[in-house]
Amino acid sequence: MQKKKYNISVEATLEVIGGKWKCVILCHLTRGKKRTSELKRLIPNITQKMLTQQLRELEKDGVINRIVHNQVPPKVEYELSEYGWSLKGILDALCEWGEKHITRVYGDKFAVLEENVLNEKLK
Repeated sequence: MQKKKYNISVEATLEVIGGKWKCVILCHLTRGKKRTSELKRLIPNITQKMLTQQLRELEKDGVINRIVHNQVPPKVEYELSEYGWSLKGILDALCEWGEKHITRVYGDKFAVLEENVLNEKLK
């Protein structure tokens, strides 16, 4: 098997958390375990298919754990793995930069940011 080569190490990071939705999912999981339906409610613009795909990729990369509860009806929850928690600083930095960017470009961040549990600390 040929080993993968990266030009710079940030490419490896983006391979795992890059894309439109992965960081959003991970930010919500920093607030605790979530069921798929909870994540869908928290991220209304993501399709069910995309959410499922992103969760599978994050699980495959070892960033999140999928917890299956043996009950009827079946219950599945997702949480950050120990490895996933190592991304907390990166996620916090991305949120902080995004807030500054919104303020710089739009002025009033509250006119642009939707009401969301992750935005409550900004008030």
